[in-house]
Amino acid sequence: MPDTLVLHPRDNVAVVTRRAEAGEDPLGVGRPLDRGLSAGHKLARLPVTKGDPVFKFGQVIGAATAAIVPGEHVHTHNCAFSDHDRGYDIGAEMAAAEAAVPGMEPAQFMGYQRADGRVGTRNFLALCATVNCSATVINRAADELTREGAFEAFSNIDGIAAFAHGTGCGMAATGRGADILERVLWGYATHPNVGAAVFVGLGCEVMQIARFQARHGAAAPGQVHALTIQETGGTRATIDAIKARVRAILPEVNAVRRTPCPVSALTVGLQCGGSDGLSGITANPALGAASDLIVGQGGSVILSETPEIYGAEGLLLGRTDPQTADRLLACLRWWEDYTAANGGTMDNNPSPGNKQGGITTILEKSLGAVAKAGATPLRGFYDYAARVDRPGLVFMDTPGYDPVSVTGQIAGGAQIVVFTTGRGSAFGSKPAPTLKLATGDRLFAEMRDDMDIGCGDIVSRGTEIPAKGREIYDAIVRVASGEVTKSEALGLGAQEFVPWQIGAVM
Repeated sequence: MPDTLVLHPRDNVAVVTRRAEAGEDPLGVGRPLDRGLSAGHKLARLPVTKGDPVFKFGQVIGAATAAIVPGEHVHTHNCAFSDHDRGYDIGAEMAAAEAAVPGMEPAQFMGYQRADGRVGTRNFLALCATVNCSATVINRAADELTREGAFEAFSNIDGIAAFAHGTGCGMAATGRGADILERVLWGYATHPNVGAAVFVGLGCEVMQIARFQARHGAAAPGQVHALTIQETGGTRATIDAIKARVRAILPEVNAVRRTPCPVSALTVGLQCGGSDGLSGITANPALGAASDLIVGQGGSVILSETPEIYGAEGLLLGRTDPQTADRLLACLRWWEDYTAANGGTMDNNPSPGNKQGGITTILEKSLGAVAKAGATPLRGFYDYAARVDRPGLVFMDTPGYDPVSVTGQIAGGAQIVVFTTGRGSAFGSKPAPTLKLATGDRLFAEMRDDMDIGCGDIVSRGTEIPAKGREIYDAIVRVASGEVTKSEALGLGAQEFVPWQIGAVM
């Protein structure tokens, strides 16, 4: 393993590939380190004048705030966020992106075929609170049913998931905030990984159950049930009524069996969280290679986390059509205004943990994050939690905060989430399982109960990115067929349901 990597001939920094201690000279330029650095941090390989751009991945990641000499650590003390190139060449790389779609023999996984033509990778019962007032009753009902062994005789059911949240009232009844919450709740209740769902409301809230039925029409027969606390007779009576309803529909939900289904039916959510300086070198590009394989099969992959593509949007705009480009650019402008209105900037990201892992600016973080999307064309843009209805790589507008972002992707139909992390993550999701990828060998060894696949061997042992991408793709297919992920085994996912809340709380 080399001590440092130069990712592009244009780069004036090199990336440290292993822990380097104080006094070491990883670049061999006669400048020992003043302090130890973890893998993923950057060292100057060329002199950089104050005000000049700093390059990584062949792209600008910031500007030097002081003169930097070869061998010197390059980070927040001498490099800062700067404006990025906005001379977009929309569609210029479309031909190359089309050529990047791999030709593949159609593959299958063992899934649950649903009445609407979609395919599930899991078979859950869902309890969906329309308002925070009904959060306790759905959690209590789910807990009591599980402790009572209600599902033990039903081998085709993966369990019950209670989706409680902190809103649903004290909000405007119309507008984007209301539309988002409605899409999320309906998206979960009618998700292909859900065999049946029970909506539970208080009865007098803004987010009325009748609203869903009026705006979305009928679900599949037996898919959606509903009740309210006020009409049922109070808290204890409602818990008992939920339990009785669930027990009544268990045989029907259990009747579905796994059958061979095409991989083209899969929609995969792409996520990164707790990123470090290796994320854009190992796990994210490897996930990008796996994403290309899903697209080659005719499936869909969802790139999200809008604040974390900021500065790297040109890499996507070059491989999309003008309509999708216009929507993405309008979305980025909205985010600039939104953060400013709330006293922030787009460079409030990266987080303290990202910076400890070697990421200096949002430009650097975004360039690594976009690598998850692979190399195929960007086929469409979706608002938060909107149902994804086309194959290929698509973009969904979400915050960068992982629970909120994944909630939108799952509501949009993602049956599996693949999540890369460099600092470590204890994330999981229901009803769609999360498959977690570690960027480095050390993390993979230290959090083996949480990490499904290690990608550090791309640096430490020279594993080729296409080979690691195939390993991830194969794991996605196995998980789609029922293999349990590490986060599922730990029981994660019940608390990570966090709809994006926009608008005044009144």
